[in-house]
Amino acid sequence: MSETTEKKYKRKKSRRKKKDIGTFFFRLTQIAILFIFIGAGFLFYQTGYIQKVVALYKEAQTVMESSSIDDFQTDLSGEVYDSNGDLIALLRNERNIIYLTSSEIPEQAKQAFVSIEDKRYYKHKGFDPFAIVRAAKSLISKNSITQGGSTITQQLARNIYLTHTVKWERKVEEIFIAMALEKKYSKEEILEFYINNIYYSNGYYGIQAASQGYFSKDASELSLSEIAFLCAIPNSPGSYDPVTHKDNTLKRRDLILKNMYEDGLISEMQHDHAVKETITLNQTKHSFTRTWAHTYIYESATRALMEATGQDYDTCHNLLYTGGYRIYTSIDPVSQQLLQNTIDEQLSDYNTLNNNGTYALQSSAVCIDNSTGYVTAIVGGRTQEGVSADYNRAYLSFRQPGSAIKPLIVYTPALERNYTASTTVIDSKEADGPSNAGGYSGSISLRTAVEQSKNTVAHKVFRELTPEIGLSYLLDMNFSSITDEDYALPAALGGFNQGTSSLEMTAGYATLANEGIYRLPTCITRITDMKGNVIIEPDRDEHRVYEADAAHEMTDILKGVLTRGTAKGKGLPNMPSAGKTGTTNDNIDGWFVGYSPYYTTGVWVGFDSPRGTSALAGSTYPVAIWNRFMTQLHEGLPSKELND
Repeated sequence: MSETTEKKYKRKKSRRKKKDIGTFFFRLTQIAILFIFIGAGFLFYQTGYIQKVVALYKEAQTVMESSSIDDFQTDLSGEVYDSNGDLIALLRNERNIIYLTSSEIPEQAKQAFVSIEDKRYYKHKGFDPFAIVRAAKSLISKNSITQGGSTITQQLARNIYLTHTVKWERKVEEIFIAMALEKKYSKEEILEFYINNIYYSNGYYGIQAASQGYFSKDASELSLSEIAFLCAIPNSPGSYDPVTHKDNTLKRRDLILKNMYEDGLISEMQHDHAVKETITLNQTKHSFTRTWAHTYIYESATRALMEATGQDYDTCHNLLYTGGYRIYTSIDPVSQQLLQNTIDEQLSDYNTLNNNGTYALQSSAVCIDNSTGYVTAIVGGRTQEGVSADYNRAYLSFRQPGSAIKPLIVYTPALERNYTASTTVIDSKEADGPSNAGGYSGSISLRTAVEQSKNTVAHKVFRELTPEIGLSYLLDMNFSSITDEDYALPAALGGFNQGTSSLEMTAGYATLANEGIYRLPTCITRITDMKGNVIIEPDRDEHRVYEADAAHEMTDILKGVLTRGTAKGKGLPNMPSAGKTGTTNDNIDGWFVGYSPYYTTGVWVGFDSPRGTSALAGSTYPVAIWNRFMTQLHEGLPSKELND
């Protein structure tokens, strides 16, 4: 063997020996690690940790088995719209979420959250160990965490299904739920759920509520800078509160914009422009004052939900504030404000207060569009600062209607039974009958009896008709407070046990204006879910109550009330109109209900605690309010005949 060959052999033998030693130590290390894992596993088993993790996994699976999209669409604020489709009220709840679908969320908002919160969002399956390493590295190098270790899916799992308590058990279950969420829902759905449910401080959940709350506009109208500004808040709603810590919010906005630029989501020009943009908070819009119309809308919507779902009142009322419904109404803001102003102005001289500080003399009124039968305006009292609009007298207060009831319960039914406007009737006092305020005229026409509001004639005709027949017409128009005691002759003059509401009376006269066909009065045109799907379109319950000929003739008679009768001179200029006054005993209640070809309006004036005043009659405050309101309401409308 040559010297060179011998040296090679020795070197090879030495390397083999070192390799064998290395292999030995490597295997020894593997065995040691294996024993460590076995030991750790044994300790975990002995201390119950493994069983706990298994239990948490099973619990997460159970949660996901019952999971549905509804879990992420709770506590949704409702929205109310007027007849023009404009937002007039928000039905707020504790979380105040105004839900947006994925297509409605600004694309840059999605990009901003992914860029700052979870860069690998579209790559991981709910849990991202790289994010934890990245967060730790950031903490070490920058002494701060610019991106959290929890994925967007984990944050969603924590917000919806778990608490924010810092425990290892919660963190493990959070990971399990997040991974299960990723299997059940798409990335777009999870991002939609996340952006709608995270907290943006000051009571705003979801980007739409935050956008309306901070900028008074919809999320779709936000600039890139405003989007980044809002997306900065949820990381720490206390530290980044735009109202109290705006500087902090702006710093994080800039960080988000920097991330978006580095990730290639926005251009350098977009970045620079957004950073330079001045952020101005505007928290004035959508601060709605609760009005009489709002109270009526909420009540009507609740009743509509009850009828559609079969659930009880409290459940349906709560749904309005948590179900994310969109309530579309027939309330016309111009008519509503005009009716309110007219009542306030006409009663402005009577400022006596009750012991509780409210105005003593009150009024309620309702206006119905004759072409649709929908309520366009409803007022439940006078405007008074500090006084709640919850007690809406227009539909909650039932008062004696006086002579205003006569066309509905006496005269139109009589016109269906061989009476005509020219039928001769006897105006004379009977021993057991009522008196007339203006004396007695003997033989007169039925038309004159109505125009002059002769109680004696109404009493006699009603006796012939019978209370059973007369009251059947009111029941057919859903008058809700008829009692057994009302089946008596005093009902002909409005002498009821409980009375009627302004809403009921107006709907009754609207039936005459509609040629005898009754339409259930409501202001709800439809209710949709947050995606625009119609879930309720109220049944209008249209049916004939009076014969068309009788309704026509009654209208013709009631026109004379405004030209020759108790409301003489209060007709509408250049517009045919008809109506009837009503005054109860001792001038306790005053009414006027009348209509044109376009609208029917009913007005009541009186005291909440019934008492009389000589200044009150159907021919004073009520007809003055009616005339003033209806005159302005008809400005610019072409004249046409009633029942045309």
